Amino acid sequence: MQYDIEALIHTMAEQLQTRLVAAGISSPALVGIRTGGVWVAERLRAHLGLAEPLGELNIAFYRDDFSRIGIHPTVEPSVLPFDVDGRDLILVDDILYTGRTVRAAMNEIFDYGRPRSIQLVVLFDRSGRELPIEAQVVGAHLSLQPGEHAKLTGPSSLSLEIHRARA
Repeated sequence: MQYDIEALIHTMAEQLQTRLVAAGISSPALVGIRTGGVWVAERLRAHLGLAEPLGELNIAFYRDDFSRIGIHPTVEPSVLPFDVDGRDLILVDDILYTGRTVRAAMNEIFDYGRPRSIQLVVLFDRSGRELPIEAQVVGAHLSLQPGEHAKLTGPSSLSLEIHRARA
């Protein structure tokens, strides 16, 4: 599977802009989930012409599998350079799979304040949801075989890698 990721992001920006206008949202704040979500959010921010700095979430401490998978010793803190209370947020991730990463990101956002709204934007949506979470804007849907995993690589040039788990 080959994807023109820059073209997908351009189309996502157009869809997102249409949604924002329809909802009367004129100054949203973008928040990317590290790392791939930040890469996608940076590109969306440029396409949308947003001047406000990008928020970056590191959800490592909010994961529900933290005790099982552990944590990398160089975890960097999240950065939200704007007030969350009453804001319309656009939460951006690279690949939506089980929904657990998005749930953890929303938990962290609510620790900063109570946003007016959150719209989820993902570059790729794949099957396997474990939580009832749905993206409002999706670049492409992935159909992977059992044992296959997708990973976005970047940041200067974004590409999607599909890996098969070893048996």
